[in-house]
Amino acid sequence: MCLGIPGRIVEITHAANKLAMVEVLGVRREINIACVVNDEHPVDGCVGDWVLVHVGFAMSRIDEKEAQLTLDVLRMLGEAQTEIDAMRDSDAALAAR
Repeated sequence: MCLGIPGRIVEITHAANKLAMVEVLGVRREINIACVVNDEHPVDGCVGDWVLVHVGFAMSRIDEKEAQLTLDVLRMLGEAQTEIDAMRDSDAALAAR
């Protein structure tokens, strides 16, 4: 399964190499933005853009509303996973008695 995580481009780190710093849930990471730039949307115009990030590449631009909805779902999934893990730990503790 491939998962694109929404992030916001906060700075261009190397324009010639199409590298930018993206922030995802408070974490910053350098990514390649070659897939989201073109003549109508050059590298320098990407700061502030929301993008879907996958394995170090911005795969597509998305609007802020879509980004926020996706981040909300990812947060909910993370909370659900935490609950599932707690249930597994509880079952394992009961089985060990």
